Amino acid sequence: MADTHVLIAGAGPTGLVLALWLTRLGVKVRIIDKASEPGTTSRALAVQARTLELYHQIGLDDAVIAGGVKIQNINLWVKGRRAATVPLTGAGENLTPYSFALVFPQDAHERLLVERLGALGVRVERSTELLRFTQHDRGVTATLRRPEGAEETCEAEYIAGCDGASSAVRAQLGVGFPGGTYTGLFYVADVVGTGAPRNKDLHADIEDADFLLLFPLEGDRHWRLVGTVHDLPAGEHGTLTFDDVKGKAMEHLRLNVQKVNWFSTYRVHHRVALRFRDRRAFLLGDAAHIHSPVGGQGMNTGIGDAVNLAWKLALVLKGGSSQKILDTYEPERIAFARRLVATTDRGFVLITSRGALATLIRTRIVPLVLPLLFRLRAFRELLFKTVSQTQVNYRNSALSEGAAGKVRGGDRLPWVRLDSGQDNFGPLTALEWQVHVYGEAQRVLKDACAELRVPLHAFAWEKQMPRAGLQKDALYLVRPDGYVGLADADASAEGLRRYFAAH
Repeated sequence: MADTHVLIAGAGPTGLVLALWLTRLGVKVRIIDKASEPGTTSRALAVQARTLELYHQIGLDDAVIAGGVKIQNINLWVKGRRAATVPLTGAGENLTPYSFALVFPQDAHERLLVERLGALGVRVERSTELLRFTQHDRGVTATLRRPEGAEETCEAEYIAGCDGASSAVRAQLGVGFPGGTYTGLFYVADVVGTGAPRNKDLHADIEDADFLLLFPLEGDRHWRLVGTVHDLPAGEHGTLTFDDVKGKAMEHLRLNVQKVNWFSTYRVHHRVALRFRDRRAFLLGDAAHIHSPVGGQGMNTGIGDAVNLAWKLALVLKGGSSQKILDTYEPERIAFARRLVATTDRGFVLITSRGALATLIRTRIVPLVLPLLFRLRAFRELLFKTVSQTQVNYRNSALSEGAAGKVRGGDRLPWVRLDSGQDNFGPLTALEWQVHVYGEAQRVLKDACAELRVPLHAFAWEKQMPRAGLQKDALYLVRPDGYVGLADADASAEGLRRYFAAH
């Protein structure tokens, strides 16, 4: 058996979260990154509610929230005029304990993850590059280049490619990465400034073919700018500075920039790998899918990949399941990645298109219609569910069976705030399979749970449970990642035994 259970290539948020979950589950990992230090110029800002729910399971949610900024409103600006204000608070108050939009920059995010991983005794090996690897029946043999230039052989049982859009793991596997690159150049800047924009609000300038986003960051007068670069002479993109693009921020949003901490330009891609798994090798995060920044989905999707794979690897490595359960990683995550790329692609094209119709929609119709739509509770909830990723489900997975109430196998377990002030997500911190019953659990079911050594959590029936879609006295078998594997209205002990035998 290899000394390392899982070799993780890439120490961005995806790789770090994979390492954290695996370590918490008792799996020995080794995480490497060819960069000499963590990134300091990041574009990922949003931390969605579903990510915070997953972080709650490992005790990380409070620290992320404390380091971030909760966004109160989105302000839409057109030609230097505030055209509309859309409130963001409260849309998901009955759906999740995290019913808000949170901005927490990726560089600070990574530092926190590295710190937590270090507290568990795992150190990121910097300036260490994956050169090549081979797979065999018992595991993976990888060749690494150490910081001093020497080559080292590493034996592991599995390898996880969390190494970004230019993934060495994906290249080694020969997995195609179809898609394309949007026209146009974009920039991101970290600045300190004063002016008209109120803190705690997100500001969007949506005129012409440009867009400019202004995000509040933690700290007095600290902002992140994301915008488009247009109409520059050929060959000048590589020498751009903030002075070349600052006009929009200064004039349209009336921001007085006093200091630029860093500035970077980039191009936006949209791609999904043809496969997320090849035997003992897996692709996650940007190594598997990249898409536009619309909706703040990219980093959160990579973190979802990491959690989905972590508990399955741990179950196999600790003898709780055959390798067959690993077959569910790709179909569960690739389906979501493909939908996400298609959705964000449409939104990004609308935002950046230079056509007359797109400009009309962006500058006239959106500021008029969006505030009206936000008055509708159903619209606010649908938008929140979509952007927060709480609506992601695995209903078509081989692990998903049955239905009870409005909940089907593969759905995220609905969140319920209990009369006691606690909630039904508390037991999920155990990171294990568990049975939930809302109402009364029968003796035969208790006996089956004891026989299968699966914890049973029975919650007294309360009036808010049917509103969440739960059915009284039904059985919900919950996976370690908080998704329902089996939903059974009859709470059948034999049905539970059959599920465990099959999976």
